[in-house]
Amino acid sequence: MGESKHFVLVHGACHGAWSWYKVKPLLEAAGHRVTTVDMAASGINMKSIKDVHSMLDYSQPLLEVVASLDPEEKVVLVGHSLGGLNIAMAMENFPEKITVAVFLTALMPDTVNQPSYVVDQFRERTPPGAWLDTQFGSFETPKGPLTSIIFGPNSISTRLYQLSPKEDHELAMALTRPGSLFIEDLCKAKKLSEKSYGSVPRVYAICDQDMTITLEFQQWMIQNGGVSDVVEIQGADHMPMNSKPKETCDALVKIASKFA
Repeated sequence: MGESKHFVLVHGACHGAWSWYKVKPLLEAAGHRVTTVDMAASGINMKSIKDVHSMLDYSQPLLEVVASLDPEEKVVLVGHSLGGLNIAMAMENFPEKITVAVFLTALMPDTVNQPSYVVDQFRERTPPGAWLDTQFGSFETPKGPLTSIIFGPNSISTRLYQLSPKEDHELAMALTRPGSLFIEDLCKAKKLSEKSYGSVPRVYAICDQDMTITLEFQQWMIQNGGVSDVVEIQGADHMPMNSKPKETCDALVKIASKFA
């Protein structure tokens, strides 16, 4: 089984810590410690998205968890989908606390462009029709308007969760909340540094059946931003923790052992 690790799992847009409900017990059964975090205005975090004004605000719960670790402790940080940007914030702020960062079919920024670049590219490469019944809105913040996003039932069942059990579609329809990609904020954010963000080993976990962040776009991000390693979870849709929980768990354990 190898030595016990501490995994910190970060959900994607509109989701919450609940999205790891299958993987968390599997990792724990394998002898590891697991912390799942709700970002601001996500899951059971009490904030409303209208009160979250930047990616940094949104990532605050994660930054607090990493900041509270014992001085000697290091974690394996896992970001799913938009969670790639949350873990990038943690890597930039606490590089010494992170053994390895895993981008699980996640948006992975680089150190050359603004953090918004990867989100812009994702939006440009996603044909308008692909969003189906996902709804975009706008809300005002002291720093100007931000765009909100909420997935519709059709997007959930045919694009995000198409290979996941029907029960998971139901869970997502009941529990997803409006979120934001914080694009207007990220285009003004300073670049991630090679010294901090760039110093943490990055592993990309490909999901080959993802219809949201497509295989082609995942491969583009891998080419675009220096990764230490790439693993593939075969037969996984955009929600590998639901469609392939055991394989996702095994991949995470393998990565953690390799970079320990």
